[in-house]
Amino acid sequence: MHRCVTTRRRLLAAPAALLLAPLAAQAWMSRTFPANALRGVLTFTAPPDILLNGQAARLAPGARLRGTDNMMKLAGTLTGQRRVVNYTLEIQSGALLDVWILRDDEAAKRPWPTTLEEAHTWTFDAAAQTWTKP
Repeated sequence: MHRCVTTRRRLLAAPAALLLAPLAAQAWMSRTFPANALRGVLTFTAPPDILLNGQAARLAPGARLRGTDNMMKLAGTLTGQRRVVNYTLEIQSGALLDVWILRDDEAAKRPWPTTLEEAHTWTFDAAAQTWTKP
């Protein structure tokens, strides 16, 4: 009889733990971005066509979009949304290859380069995930 009560308690506690796990994970999750990542405002219009800082741009074939929870997102589900992002560019075409939709705390980290020229002249500290201007 004791086993049945213990098993029942475990079964009742499992759904609650599953519901709270994503919230706890997001609270401590710290994402790292590569040194070649730039910051911008991305508007998802009709993927793969997008607006990056108000200018027409495209998502690269196979572009990886990560949401605020760092899970992959489909570009079509973000249509009409305007988000602050970090992104990397494909070398040959200049299309966006990796996109990270930023949380409010990540977007508040300043300064962060918005152009390749800034990225080449600023210094990046990968451990602290911060940029310093010369």
